[in-house]
Amino acid sequence: MKKLYTQVKNSDFNVLLAFPGPKSFAMSSLGYMWMLKKLDEKDGVNVEPIFSDTAFTKTKKADMLGFSFTFDMDFYGIFSLIEKLGYKLKACEREENSPLIFAGGPVVSANPKPYTDFFDFFIIGDGELINTIAVDICRKNRNRPKIEILKELAKCDGIYVPKFFPKKVKKITQKLDDCIYTPILSDEAYFKNTFIIELERGCSNRCGFCLASYLNLPIRFVPYEKVIEAIDLGLEHTDKIALLGAQLTSHPRFKDICKFIYDKVQAGQKISMSVSSMRVDAFCPEIVKTLVACGQKNTTLAIEAGSERLRKIINKNLTEEQIFDAVKIAVDNGLKGFKFYGMIGLPTETQEDINEMISLGKRIKEKYKGFDISFGISSFVPKPHTPFQWIGREDTKSLEKKAQYLKKEFHKIGIRAQISSIKWDYWQAVLSRGDETLGDFLVEVYKNKANIGAFKTAAKGRIDADYFALANIEFEKDLPWDFIEIAPGKEFLIKENKRLLET
Repeated sequence: MKKLYTQVKNSDFNVLLAFPGPKSFAMSSLGYMWMLKKLDEKDGVNVEPIFSDTAFTKTKKADMLGFSFTFDMDFYGIFSLIEKLGYKLKACEREENSPLIFAGGPVVSANPKPYTDFFDFFIIGDGELINTIAVDICRKNRNRPKIEILKELAKCDGIYVPKFFPKKVKKITQKLDDCIYTPILSDEAYFKNTFIIELERGCSNRCGFCLASYLNLPIRFVPYEKVIEAIDLGLEHTDKIALLGAQLTSHPRFKDICKFIYDKVQAGQKISMSVSSMRVDAFCPEIVKTLVACGQKNTTLAIEAGSERLRKIINKNLTEEQIFDAVKIAVDNGLKGFKFYGMIGLPTETQEDINEMISLGKRIKEKYKGFDISFGISSFVPKPHTPFQWIGREDTKSLEKKAQYLKKEFHKIGIRAQISSIKWDYWQAVLSRGDETLGDFLVEVYKNKANIGAFKTAAKGRIDADYFALANIEFEKDLPWDFIEIAPGKEFLIKENKRLLET
């Protein structure tokens, strides 16, 4: 394991930074690792990482306990670690001398309401700065009663304290003046010794269902010079780099970044490079040549829907011609295959839209024999702060029928298709659009190992799960997450909803 920064050891304030998954996943989570670095560099703060597979020989002393909350189902791992550390699940049941327990990440930045029973406060938005501010406030006031510390925290933008429920909490949006990169290289990481670099944050395309897009507006780019500095730093310690961003190819100098890497490979330097999912309409020979030169054989492209009609509805303005052009560029420049990301159950979807996805795969396979085609498919989950937040899911039986049909038809033409669990996606939707009434439900699910049966049993008599997952909600109705101020705002989302569904 190699740290690429200087740790400050003069410390008297203890922070446990927890990741609700195994160490290997944590070491490849850029957001979590960067928060660890920022706190590790602070004078007076001792930060210790803990994971779901950390072995505890004794209860750890802590002034604060922070959690990375990236996926809806992370609550199970979080609850497990809270109890493993010897604390009560609910904040109201914990003793005065227990640490302040908080969470940050996309799940709670979007909608913290289902989890208000369990945390003293939440970080809302980008955490690079506000996390360190929260730790500074807690350290400065550590000899005061908890309630007084929480009052101080509640004064800050980007911090939500349920005890002092405000009318509004402003989400923090950080400038990307510097490059965020993997601060610790490790062969224990899921992506072994891989130096991950964030090139941009957000996505200007604003697909109607996409939380990652709306939660991170406006789109921001790391300056080219900072990206190059980061690449050079990473290549001093490893030959594996990964470029991260929801809309990588929109970086104004992405081709120049690729050329910088390509030239190094051409000069004889060994580099293995991977990229996150890319937009079809920005695919070009320069990018593909760099990927192939760095040993990449396949890449992923998000098309979301099989028909142009449905892609317009969701704001994915992508033509079939552009998809075929991307495949041709890939074939001509040495890539061996594509994995397409798609979705079923999108608003206004028909059987014809499903058939067009199958037809698209079939025609690509027939035209480019030997080029590997596969599909990864999930089902629509309504997410807060998106134009489709008011639209409920299709019922589970209908979606499972579509999934089985797709898998069967793709199999007939020799295309692999991985389809997410429709039942799990249903419960993800419940958590996504849930409110503070979910507290006891979540505890019961956790106590019964959080399998599908546990969710169904815990919901009976406690919550109206179908309302959260399936209901179409009127625009006028207050939503649990309306108190969070995120640009461009609710009125804009209503206009977008109407515009898209009237397309």
